[in-house]
Amino acid sequence: MSREENQRKQAKLASIVMLVSVVLLMGGSWLGGVLGLPVRYAFLLDFIALAGFAFAIITLFRVWRSRRQDGE
Repeated sequence: MSREENQRKQAKLASIVMLVSVVLLMGGSWLGGVLGLPVRYAFLLDFIALAGFAFAIITLFRVWRSRRQDGE
């Protein structure tokens, strides 16, 4: 597997993680409101989404930095 292909796979994984995080956050918030779940579950969903976003940002930063090094 080439370095460029690996970078592409990492960027794709980061985008999928972001999408899943948003869908989980929005769907979970809506479902929690419909079911009348306690607020602590909303915080749990927020922290899960934040973890997903942090993973995606760190992964994309590493891909960006790797591509910059390849160009030099």
